[in-house]
Amino acid sequence: MFKAPHYNWYGRGFKLRAAITVACQLAFVLFGYDQGVFSGIIGNADWLETFGHPAPGLEGIIVSIYNLGCFTGCILSFLFCEKTGRRLAMWIAMVWIIVGAILQTTAYSVPHIMIARFITGIGTGIETSTVPMYQSELCEAKNRGRLVSSEPLFVGVGIVIAYWFDYGMSFTTGPIAWRLPIACQMVFAIIVIIMIFGLPESPRYLYRAGRGEEAIQILCDVYDGTPDDPKIAKENKEVLEALEIEQGNGEYRWSQLLKQDEVQTGRRVLLAYGMQFMNQMGGINLVVYYITSVLQINVGLTRNLSLLLGGVINMMFFFGSLYPTFYLDKTGRRKPMMWGSFGLGLSMMMISILLSFQSNGGSLAKATSSASVAFFFIYMLVFGATVNCIPWVYVPEILPLHVRAKGTAVGISANWIWNFFVVMITPTIINNLQWKAYLIFMCLNFSFIPLVYFCYPETTNLTLEEIDWLFYEGKAVSRSRRVAKSGWGPGEGFARSRQNPAVLEEGSVGSKDKEKVAEKTEHSTMS
Repeated sequence: MFKAPHYNWYGRGFKLRAAITVACQLAFVLFGYDQGVFSGIIGNADWLETFGHPAPGLEGIIVSIYNLGCFTGCILSFLFCEKTGRRLAMWIAMVWIIVGAILQTTAYSVPHIMIARFITGIGTGIETSTVPMYQSELCEAKNRGRLVSSEPLFVGVGIVIAYWFDYGMSFTTGPIAWRLPIACQMVFAIIVIIMIFGLPESPRYLYRAGRGEEAIQILCDVYDGTPDDPKIAKENKEVLEALEIEQGNGEYRWSQLLKQDEVQTGRRVLLAYGMQFMNQMGGINLVVYYITSVLQINVGLTRNLSLLLGGVINMMFFFGSLYPTFYLDKTGRRKPMMWGSFGLGLSMMMISILLSFQSNGGSLAKATSSASVAFFFIYMLVFGATVNCIPWVYVPEILPLHVRAKGTAVGISANWIWNFFVVMITPTIINNLQWKAYLIFMCLNFSFIPLVYFCYPETTNLTLEEIDWLFYEGKAVSRSRRVAKSGWGPGEGFARSRQNPAVLEEGSVGSKDKEKVAEKTEHSTMS
């Protein structure tokens, strides 16, 4: 396998960790930019003329085929990521995006633009499947939740940049008004490619590839220490333990993902899938991709005002995302998801009610339609503060070790396939159903509240091993609420494992295995 060259540009310790974080966040800025850039383009006069004024159904396919490409990229990533490594996978993702951006920029026909967007989507799918994993494997445990949850914040940054760029280019005429914003995707991708050459590989991947000495050296570089430092020795031991179990149980196949075992693997994979389903089916992509069209078609605003308000509305996405970036580990996972779903459902309900007066005409219709804009602001603020980031954090942490990679692929694939579905149908429903279209998303958001309450356990401030114990001991949801409130009781969790070492999940390391792994770790460190 081709080995991506590495240059020690960032040194050790904090500078290296900062470079890793910046590269991952820039990758998610690109993710947001890709999602937002088409909203201000699809109504452009030259774009419409170039592609023959596509009907709403065809327009939906042109826009949504990008998400189908993302779904494909997600699957490809987890089929080949263990062979390429994290760095090379990120590099390949950026190359796909650059090729797709070039093809989009030079498109003159509908098949051309559709193929180009599909190719760009493949790169984004690989990127979003790899970057959070890479970030989580190269940061301290105490900062993992905060750093991973910050990545959706930078999706908001990318969306805002795209919208305001589209707005600025709307004052120009001709092909440059839409070709230049699309071409600028390459700027972010090239920056990330350059940064990757100075970033280290994931230690876990190196251990799996039999390159243990390189892995230990990277841990030392990241934490600016030596192999004897407690933090480095602990992480080194944990990785070796995980590999010991994987080698003992063999590679898990796709057919085993829904297996109902002692740690409820199948249930947890479905929870991961459902979390990303909720993220997409609340109506967010109706706003992200089509807010300009919605404000023109449903609210009745001019194109210029629609572009301007679309940029401001999507800024709420960014401002809302600041809250979980700093406070997610204090607020928990369940409550923000439930309150967020309630807020999103209420916003959709009010938008529908206010727009329903438009058919009556007159000053009342104008006033209520304008008032509906305020609830688009509220919707984006609430989404950014709640439902935006939690699925990206929850999916990898809810899954047991032995299916974490493949289970994450399933979860993220839900994000893209339902993203594709919503983006494809939106032009048709907002044209045909008008205000009634928003009632669909209202009902979905309200239905998510009991789903989260009864089915999703609280995982905040629990280690991944403690989450395993929640499912092993049964009644995971009620137990997690009690643990979050008053901690583990006597004879629960690790206290129970100390009383009876045989009580362990499939993906954990038994007492005898730990002794073997400890001997291996000590031997490798001495050598």
